[in-house]
Amino acid sequence: MLPVSLLSYPEQTRYLVIYEGRMLKVQDVENEKTTIWHLYQQSDQLMLEWVDSYSEQPEVTEFLAAVEASFVNYPHQKKLYLSAPTKQLAGLFDSGALVKTEDGRYVVYVELFWQQSRVWLSSSRYQAYPIYSTFSHGRRHPLRPPKPNGIVYQRYITWLDRTLALRTVDADADLGCFNRWMNDPVVAEFWQETGDLSKHRTYLEGIRADPHVINLIGCLDDEPFGYFEIYWAKEDRIAPYYDVYDFDRGWHVLIGEPHLRGKPFVTAWLPSISHYLFLDDDRTQRIVIEPRADNHKMIRNLAQCGYAHLKEFDFPHKRAMLGMLLRERFFAEQLWVPRNTMPPHSVSLS
Repeated sequence: MLPVSLLSYPEQTRYLVIYEGRMLKVQDVENEKTTIWHLYQQSDQLMLEWVDSYSEQPEVTEFLAAVEASFVNYPHQKKLYLSAPTKQLAGLFDSGALVKTEDGRYVVYVELFWQQSRVWLSSSRYQAYPIYSTFSHGRRHPLRPPKPNGIVYQRYITWLDRTLALRTVDADADLGCFNRWMNDPVVAEFWQETGDLSKHRTYLEGIRADPHVINLIGCLDDEPFGYFEIYWAKEDRIAPYYDVYDFDRGWHVLIGEPHLRGKPFVTAWLPSISHYLFLDDDRTQRIVIEPRADNHKMIRNLAQCGYAHLKEFDFPHKRAMLGMLLRERFFAEQLWVPRNTMPPHSVSLS
């Protein structure tokens, strides 16, 4: 079997992880420090064992990279048993990244691990933003945290062999790309925002001034491919059309680069935007989306990634489908990889 390699970015540290046979090597790309682990099946259990006893004990980030690689290579597994010094890793028990069982063993549950924002988010708040009720546009809602800046999420996509990143929009640097995308006939059919640079600069400035919306550029290995708008639903136009919760999030998307459209890419960015929104605030239990009701391709993609089709309804400007993804379903069904997508090197123990 050929070695399998992937990248991991816990706490913004870039690791190259190579898995060959039973051996898992975790190498810090910056300083080339390497830790050695064994990843193997014992009966029907997945085991991760730190075996590099001649070097320093593993850092937290090295452990997180090793665990991510373990679950990527064995995507059907619900838990991973750990054999390693836990003194360095003691803080991970508080976050649920590590759990001690009644019989004294250490285990990582996949549902808990994929909720560890420090693995994929570029900056993690130490606590949830405090709740303070305010009003805007005649609606009562929690005061939202300041908008982020720069890269907010990054994840290595095994089946593309590329890193997907979501970063905030730079109105000056991204204007030309945004203008070209908006004038693409495929995009214009659904967004209906064709126009010149001046119009699109005004559009981006309006988003920047709106506290309930954040706009992002999706990149694959630094190549921009699409534009996302994420919003707090309580303050959005969708709020009157369903029983909205305080921390519901929603999103819009356009994929601007024709060569980066299609199934392999959808199965990367669609689960990733959902994952980002659930990680960004632990109180977000539901994600909503309202594509045009005749956008059948998008609706099929959403269903494949766990979004339930709730109803059709009429906005003033379009007939829409209301879709919803539950936090519990996303993590319980491991929907960061859509059901019909499996990394080509993945191994099933079932």
